[in-house]
This record gives sequence, C-alpha cells and structure tokens, in this order.
Amino acid sequence: MPLPNAIFQRKAPALVEVPYNHAEINFPACQEVVSLDPLIVEERTLPLWPTHPRPLLPSRVAIIGNYLPRKCGIATFTTDLCDAIHGEYEATELLALPVNDTEEGYGYPDRIRFELSQDELASYRKAADFLNFSNIDLVCLQHEYGIFGGPAGAHILELLRRLHMPIVTTLHTALREPNTDQRIVMEEIAALSDRLIVMSRQSREILQEVFHVPISKIDLIPHGIPDLAFTDPAFYKDRFGTEGKDVLLTFGLLSPNKGLENVIQALPNILSRHNNVVYVISGVTHPHVLRRDGEKYRQSLQNLARDLGVEANVVFRNRFDGPQELVELIGAADIYITPYKSKGQVVSGTLAYALSAGKAIISTPYLHAMELLDDERGVLVPFDDPRAIAEKTIELLDNGTARHAMRKRAYLYSRGMVWNCVARQYMASFERVYNERLRNPRATFSAQNTEKALDRLPAIKLDHLSRMTDHTGIVEHAVFVVPNYPEGYSTDDNARALIVSILLEEFGGMPTGLPDLASRYLAFLWLAFDPTTKRFRNCLSYERQWQEPEGSQDGHGRALWGLGTVLGRTKDAGLRGAAGRLFELAVPAAVEFKSPRACAFALLGLEEYLESFPGDRAALNAADALAGRLLESYRANRSADWKWFENVLAYSNARLPQALIRAGTRGANKAMVSAGLEALDWLATVQRCEINGHFVPIGSHGFYSKKTEKARFDQQPVEACAAVSAFLQAYRATGKGRWRKEAWTAFNWFLGDNDLQIALYDPTTGGCRDGLHPDRANENQGAESTLSFLMALLEMRKLEESDITDSKS
Repeated sequence: MPLPNAIFQRKAPALVEVPYNHAEINFPACQEVVSLDPLIVEERTLPLWPTHPRPLLPSRVAIIGNYLPRKCGIATFTTDLCDAIHGEYEATELLALPVNDTEEGYGYPDRIRFELSQDELASYRKAADFLNFSNIDLVCLQHEYGIFGGPAGAHILELLRRLHMPIVTTLHTALREPNTDQRIVMEEIAALSDRLIVMSRQSREILQEVFHVPISKIDLIPHGIPDLAFTDPAFYKDRFGTEGKDVLLTFGLLSPNKGLENVIQALPNILSRHNNVVYVISGVTHPHVLRRDGEKYRQSLQNLARDLGVEANVVFRNRFDGPQELVELIGAADIYITPYKSKGQVVSGTLAYALSAGKAIISTPYLHAMELLDDERGVLVPFDDPRAIAEKTIELLDNGTARHAMRKRAYLYSRGMVWNCVARQYMASFERVYNERLRNPRATFSAQNTEKALDRLPAIKLDHLSRMTDHTGIVEHAVFVVPNYPEGYSTDDNARALIVSILLEEFGGMPTGLPDLASRYLAFLWLAFDPTTKRFRNCLSYERQWQEPEGSQDGHGRALWGLGTVLGRTKDAGLRGAAGRLFELAVPAAVEFKSPRACAFALLGLEEYLESFPGDRAALNAADALAGRLLESYRANRSADWKWFENVLAYSNARLPQALIRAGTRGANKAMVSAGLEALDWLATVQRCEINGHFVPIGSHGFYSKKTEKARFDQQPVEACAAVSAFLQAYRATGKGRWRKEAWTAFNWFLGDNDLQIALYDPTTGGCRDGLHPDRANENQGAESTLSFLMALLEMRKLEESDITDSKS
C-alpha cells in the first residue's frame, strides 16, 4: 500500500463525539471506543469501522491570523487560541501563520512556520503552497478586514482559493452595512469556508440577514477568556500605586473610536462625589494610527484632562501588557468602562476579559456589550454621553452591595467562556468539518477551475518507472518523486512491474536508452522464491535482507500473474525460459489457496499462460480449481443486496470478477461469466458517485462490509486500475458498449474526474500520485500507484488500437 503523504507522517487520529446538529457547539462527550472482532482477509487483519464511526480529530491544524508579539487584539486572540487548543489536545499539531504589517516583521515563537507580508499578494500564494505542501488537515482563518492587504483585505482570497484542505473561519467583524468591497470579500470567504465561527448572536444574525449564510453553516463560540479568580480589587492595587483609590479602567489599543474622552469629561462630576477616584488608561496607540497620526489622540486626551483639572486623576500607561500583568491590572479595577463609539462592534476582547474577572462594567450599547451585559451583568449608557457615565459610576460606587452582585453575575456567566472550554468547542467545529469532508468531499476552488484532459489517453512516459528501478528491482515507495530506499522492495510491486514491462512489448518495448527492465523484475521474482517452502517472500530491505520467511498468498498470486503474463505474451525466448521453470514450481502452492483475492491473482496468471499453452492439462486443472473456488465463494456470500465473493470489499476488488469472467469465457462456462458480470455490475454501482456519476473506489480507511459504512477515503490507484481491467474484460466477453464507458469512467479518475477534481497522473514525470485523501492528493509517487496507472493506460491503448484496426477492416 502507498505510504502516507510526504514529508510529514500522519499521526493516529484521536476520537471524540461531535454534536453534528447544533449550531452552538457543546462540549464533546468522552466515550469508550467501540471495538469489533477482526475480519481476516488475505492473511491480514483489516480494521473495520462500526456502522456509525466515531469522528476523527485533525492531527495538523494551521491558524492564520496575527500573533504575539505583534501588538493587536487579533494577535492576542490567535496566540491564546493556539495555546488553549494545545493544552486540551496535545496530539494535534498546531502551526500559525501571522501577517506582518512591517518589513522587519516580529520576533515570533517556534509555532510560527510561515509569515505573510500584508500587502504582497505573492506571499499569500506562497503561503497556500506551503500549507498544501505541509499536509495540513484543516486551516482556521482569523478574519478582520484590516489585517490583510488589498481592497477590504481581498488578498486573503488568493490564499483561500488555492487551499486543498477544509477551512473554518472565525469572524472578528460582521458588518450590517458593508461597502461593495467588504461585501464581495465576505461573500467569497463564506463560500470558500466549510464553517464560520462567530462570537455573538448579533454576528450570526448579520451573516444570515445580510450575507445570506445558512444557520447550519455557523457555529457560535464565545470569545475566549482566561480562567481568573474572583478577587477583591484591593489585592492588586499596590502593584499599580492605586491602593486606597477607586479605580476606573479602560485598556486596549488607543484610537479615536474608543471614546475615552467621554470618561475624562465625566470625571469632574464623579470626583465631586468620590474624590479618591483614578481613571487608568492602559495601552499603546494602535500601530496603524501611530503610523498615520503619531500620538495625536493620546496627547488630546492628556490636554483634555489638564484643561478639566483632572490631570492628577488620570493615569496613562503607554504599554502593551503581557498576560500576567493584564490579569493583575484588570484585577485592580473597581469598575471597567468601554465607552466605544461604534454601535456595530460585534466583538470586544477587552470586554470579555473584564467579564472573566467579574468586574462591574459600564459600557456604551455596541452590539457585543448589549449581549454580554444583558440580565444586569453590567450597565449600558448612551453613546457620547459623559453625564450618563458619571451618573452610573457614582451609583455603583455608592452602592457596594449592588456592585458586588453585578460582579458575581458577570463572573458566573463567563465561566463557559474560559479558554479550555472554548478550545473544546473549536475542536468540535474542526472535527465536524473534517469528518464532513470524509463523508462528502468537495473539490477546491482551484481544482474546479483547472482544465482536465478527460477521455484522452496520455502518451506513454516511463521516466518515473526508470527512476524507481535500480539493479535489484523496483523500489516500493517514494517521497514525492524520489525513491524511498529505506522502505526497500516488494514482490508485489516487482510482479506488477513485470506485467507492465511485458505489456510494453506490444507498443514497441522499452524506449532507446532504457535498460531491459523486464529481466530485472523477473530476476527479483527468482530471488523472492524460496525453493524449500515453494512460496514467494515479499518484503526485501534495501540491504537485500528478507523481512519475513514467507510472504502472503496475495504476493504469491501476483507473482504467478506476472510469470503467466511473460509466458503468455512475450516473444523473448530467454524471458520465457526463465519464467517457465519458476511458474511450474510456484503453481502447486497456489492451487491450495483459500483467499478469494489470492485465487483471482493466480487465476489471472494461469489464464495468461493458457493463451499460449491451452493444451497444458496441469495448468487447466489448476485454473479450473481456482475458478471453481471463486464461483463457490461468490455463491456462498451472495445475497440480494450484497453480490460479492466475501463479506467485505477491500482492495483490488475488481480483480475477482475479472478473473471469473476470463476463466468462464475460456472454458465456455456461462455460470462463471454470469456470476462475474453480476458481481462487476454491482461493484460498478457501489463505486459510482451518486450525484455526478464519476468513479469512487472503496476507500482503504475502513473498506466496506455488510456491517460497516462504506469508506470514501483513502482512494487508491490500484482500485482504478483493477476496475479498468475488469470492465474491459467484460467488454471483450459481451461486446456491450456499456462496459467500455465504465472503463473510461474508471480511467478518467486518474485524469481528475474524481471526488476532488485533482489529476493523479503526473505528465511531467510519467508517475502517479499515491491516491486521494479527503482534502488533497497524496503527492508521493510510489511503485504501486505508478504501475497501476501504466497498466491501465496500456490496456486502454490496446482498446484504442483494436478500435482503429476494426475501423480499417
């Protein structure tokens, strides 16, 4: 089987339950894993999923968004989110991709793997390539219009369009009255994203009413907060020189839309009643404001405080507080105030943090504040109304009992917003998306817009076959297009390679300059055969050490298939002589095989041999015995809704009906031909997309049995190859054009007519990618995959040649 996608190996996925039918994510339940008795197929234990498989967690997640030490709210949020997910799910690897707004960038931690340049469109393309290359299971985008380049941050679309994996987008802004550019960007982000996460009910309503996003696509997850203790403000005041004072606090990046001047204007009235009040304004000026206007806004606030005579009661802390210092600063406040001017603000991280500490809060009625401070968890005042701010501040300072009750309501409400809870809800959203892709794959934007050369046979290109073959034989695996020598060789693949090299003879043999590969593959089979046990060994290390005393029945059957193909087709007397003796030695063991799949492989080899030596009574008896065993197996397992040879569809499935049809045709056995055609017809239906009609092979991640759901992934090239061969066998047996169409449908899978609309065949190398994951192709081009494509291509070319011959006659 092909290796997992290079270069990073996939970790074993974790399992948890996911609340599929809820827009507001609840905490995933922790339940026992259901175990099943193993099913023995071809001497291997195949793990089968239960009828309702438990969801898989993505093992590699990339989060795109600003990151500390950049000074902004998105950076703090992204950093906290990554830390929280890592704390709850250590097995999930997290990568972060921040956006730099300066050429020099920032001193990021090790979690940062790639940095985007805000206004450089090419960096967004490179970031997409990096993510696709790095085997990321899922991308989570932190979206705010202003942190990306282009009109309304449109550059981020260039990245999203190119991604192969699922996308979950967290929206930090949702505008009820977007301009044209903002609407275009948001509508495309919504279309490209598998799910959207919002932090307020108001945001969810805006997405539904303004951007027409269905509620089923939206998850409501609150802004995360630290898990702070409910403490007396006096505990921290000495650290800020405010002991004995009543502390009013606003923190965050300074900008004119924060409305801090309204609190300063309220101070004279407040101080007339409570002369020990101090107003702490903590935070640096927003970097973009600083570059545009310098410290103009901060200076205007300082001038206002001086003019009102409250300069001694206003403390400006021009610094970006770290997490621990921020905890202490919020803890020291008696009243937290957010006097913001923008009614449409749907998220406020500073407000959420104040709530987490159980602060008494006064706020203007922007959307997020109206939601969080409902049910008397805070006090709302009109926009730009210093008098109202003064009145509510005095009321709270006058009535300690009411203030404490408000604090307690806020604190208790916020317990469901602490970061570990939020991390679980994010992961529930991630796994919902990840598993939805497993069940219902979709082509990416780029794949949908890539032209595909369907219904056309590529030229025969053997560059990669030659690259993968050394003096021992064909190497089993590859890392991308490079032979993976540490994985060694297998008899399975050398048998396949031998078949391909013989089929090539019918098209002129090996091109000039290439060695005689058939002799190398045949020599490998001789090396693999143990004259004592009369069985083929399978796995050979690169140092030429056999890894097991005896290979599988499958491997033995494939070796016989390769040898039979040499004897039945080649004109090279030397090859026939070498293959003949080995074939004779290996047949007796195969006659005893009980595995239907191994019987089919061996039978295909015997049928190839009998094409040239139809009078060999021993070979005829062996073929009839294996064919009879296949027919018996079919009859024993067949039912009205399960027309198959076993109680499981596993791998190389179509080889079973192909062998039975071929044997039945040779022996004029109508029962065999009929059973083979019936099974193949049923398999064709099972492996057909219900919506678009393209070929969908049984996935290797669970297969398909009478007791399990059909696995959609991973889809392997060996299945498409087997289907092409079987459909062409049915065409030759019946002459019905339906089977030709089925063969083309299966072959087009290689060319991009598949679930992901991605071509598996690589025309630059002549190789074939190792299969389809739920979100991307496996970019390794191993032996099995490349040989499967070449075998299917050669068989389709043979069909094309026969069509030309028929048209001339």
